[in-house]
Amino acid sequence: MTETPGATDKGKLTRRKVVVAGGAAVAAVGVGGAAAVNAFAGERGADSPGTASEACYTLTSETTEGPYYIDADKIRQDITEDEQGIPTTLRLRVIDAESCRPLKNAAVDIWHCTALGVYSGYESMGNGGGGGGPAPTGVPSGSPTGEPPTGEPPSGGPTGGPGGGGGGHAEPTDDERYLRGTWKTDRHGYVTFRTVFPGWYQGRCVHIHVKVHVDGEWTSAGYEGGHTCHTGQLFFSEESVLASAEVAPYSTNTRTRTTLDEDTIYPDNGHAGGLLYLKYDRRNIARGVHAHLTMGVTPDETHDSTDTPPSASASASAG
Repeated sequence: MTETPGATDKGKLTRRKVVVAGGAAVAAVGVGGAAAVNAFAGERGADSPGTASEACYTLTSETTEGPYYIDADKIRQDITEDEQGIPTTLRLRVIDAESCRPLKNAAVDIWHCTALGVYSGYESMGNGGGGGGPAPTGVPSGSPTGEPPTGEPPSGGPTGGPGGGGGGHAEPTDDERYLRGTWKTDRHGYVTFRTVFPGWYQGRCVHIHVKVHVDGEWTSAGYEGGHTCHTGQLFFSEESVLASAEVAPYSTNTRTRTTLDEDTIYPDNGHAGGLLYLKYDRRNIARGVHAHLTMGVTPDETHDSTDTPPSASASASAG
C-alpha cells in the first residue's frame, strides 16, 4: 500500500539531539517486566518458533511512520509508566540484511497505543470511544465488521490523520510520553523494552511502531546525529489479540477491531513483514507476553517512511 510520507522532517535524525529525561530514565526497569519474564519460563504459546534462531534473515519490510511519531526524547527501556495492560517484554535484534552482521549502538525507537487505543502526546484525539461507553458483552470476533482505512480517518476514529496509518504527521497535543522510548542495541545487535500489550482502535490491527537510527553518537545528553535506516511496524497474531481481549482493560475497549488479514498496512509476509514471535501462557495471557524478532535493515540507506523503497540488493536473504 502506498502511504503519504510525513509533511515534516521530524522523522529525520540529521543533527537531531535527544535529551535524557533525568538519570532515572536511563536505568529504568519495568515493574511488570520481571513478572512477564517469569510468566513465560517453561511455557510456549502457539506463536513461538520451534527452533533456534536462523543464521540469516531477509530485509524487514518498510511501512509507514504514521501520524503519531514524536522524535525520541525518552532514553529508556521501560516505557510503561503507569499504563495498565498485560506485561510485555519486546526483544529485537537488528542486523545488516546484506552481511547479517549485528548493528551495535544503533538507536531503536518504539511507540504504540494503550490498551484502549490512545497514543501519548495525542490524548485529545482519543481513540473514537475506547472504553468510554458501556463494556461490550463479548470479546471482538475474528471477523469484525467495518472497512480497513483507505487514507482517511474512519468515522468516529482518531482525528488528525488515520490512526497509525498515513495522512502525514500530526503535531502533539500534550506533553504525555508513555508507551514511547528509545534504547541502544548491544554488541550483538539486541535491544529489549518493557511495555504492555498494545490495544486497538478502529481501522488498524494491533501493532507497535519502530524506527532504527544509525551513524549517530551516544553522548551524556542522549543520541545525536545519524540517519533513519528503517521505519516499520511490528504485528501480533490474531490468537494473541483475541486472548488479550478477554483481559481487563482490553475487555472494555468498544471500538471495532481490524484483524491482521484486514489491515492495509501489514504487508502480509509473516516475520519478514514484522509479525512477532510470541511466547505466553495460552491459559492465562495476563501473566505476561514475551515478543521477539530479528530485523534486517539497510544501514547505508535512509528510510524515514515508505517514500524511499528498500534497495533490491538487500531483498534476498544473504548467505
